[in-house]
Amino acid sequence: MRKTTRRWVAAGIAALAAGALAAAWVVQPALAPVAPPAPGGFDAASVTRGARIVAVGDCMVCHTAAGGRPYAGGLPLRTPFGTIYTTNITPDAATGIGNWSLSAFTRALRHGVSRDGHLLYPAFPYIHYTRLTDADIGDAYAYLMTRAPVQATSPDNQLIFPLGFRPLLAGWNLLYLRSGPKPDDPARGAEWNRGRYLVDGAGHCASCHSALDPIGGERSPAFGGGNIDGWDAPALTTLLRAPKPWTAEQLAAYLRHGWSPEHGAAAGPMAPVAHSLSLVPPEDTKAMAAYLMSLQTATAPAAPPPAPPATGADAARIRQGGTLFAGACAGCHGDAAPMMAAGGRPPLNLSTAVAGDRPDNLIQIVLNGVPWTPARSATFMPAFAASLNDAQIASIAAYVRADIGKRAPWPKLERRVTEIRKENQP
Repeated sequence: MRKTTRRWVAAGIAALAAGALAAAWVVQPALAPVAPPAPGGFDAASVTRGARIVAVGDCMVCHTAAGGRPYAGGLPLRTPFGTIYTTNITPDAATGIGNWSLSAFTRALRHGVSRDGHLLYPAFPYIHYTRLTDADIGDAYAYLMTRAPVQATSPDNQLIFPLGFRPLLAGWNLLYLRSGPKPDDPARGAEWNRGRYLVDGAGHCASCHSALDPIGGERSPAFGGGNIDGWDAPALTTLLRAPKPWTAEQLAAYLRHGWSPEHGAAAGPMAPVAHSLSLVPPEDTKAMAAYLMSLQTATAPAAPPPAPPATGADAARIRQGGTLFAGACAGCHGDAAPMMAAGGRPPLNLSTAVAGDRPDNLIQIVLNGVPWTPARSATFMPAFAASLNDAQIASIAAYVRADIGKRAPWPKLERRVTEIRKENQP
């Protein structure tokens, strides 16, 4: 057989094999419904362990709509492909997972398949949950099945054509889903392996902190930075290049408390993540920090060269921003502000939102503030979306970046403020 012919035959066999595998993914049987398990039938210790796994997975945040009941779903997730509404994972038999067996629950987390056999969208991060052990999946099931059942049906998804046709997900799964837990790395210690298990599994950190390819798969290598809900999720591989390089201790405290006196407060989508992590034992966040710090690809660089002086319109904008900052921001963020000392706030020049390559996070914080929560009251900041227009917010951002951050200016600031304000509209 000629060499070219053999290549065509091999390619044909590979295509047939891929087609067969995809077909196997498409055809998933429904699993028989079960009567909702009695909450009292679960072992109390298993429920407690399940709470820990569900907290690391941040399940309540995604599966709870604004003003809705916990875990009842209905939260809109805006993706580049349309809006996906999270599902009800309370033990309601009609609209939730009340008639799901442990086998059905396990299949959803391991393979992204619903009890009735339809394929789930990867906005539900089953490519990470598949790393969970059987024991942890069982504990998470016990915890969720002992929550209060809520009858609530999520709105229909709004996806671009033809992504509403779920069998297409079979091909996506062939590319990105590698089912099952990873074995521990014998060359690493227990803390590192525990951290990798939490970060890559229940924590699914790469889902937000990695860029996506054109079909929504996480780009490799992971943790290079991403964007979620209009917020930049910074790279987790360059933490040593922050204005003040992170340490494992600082990162563990930040994950657990949503706050670091050397780096600032968690905001946007990271704020509820930190709240959930505050519910897990400190050894878990310590292990996650140890693993993440082991991923660093760059040492701390020298301080950036000073930005050249602004001229013309840029200089005028910075002056205007300085005036606005003095009136709206300096009461809390000025060097002499009592809250800087009382709250232990870091100077703004240490903030990733100020030093980052893009202005998105600073703009989002000014627009939306940092909501008040009893557990994180020291990080409260009011929203300015209603009191400052786009040009004023752009001026403040330009001033903070140039005068406080000592960084080169962000281009097209006002346009970006307008875009983000529009994207934030429901």
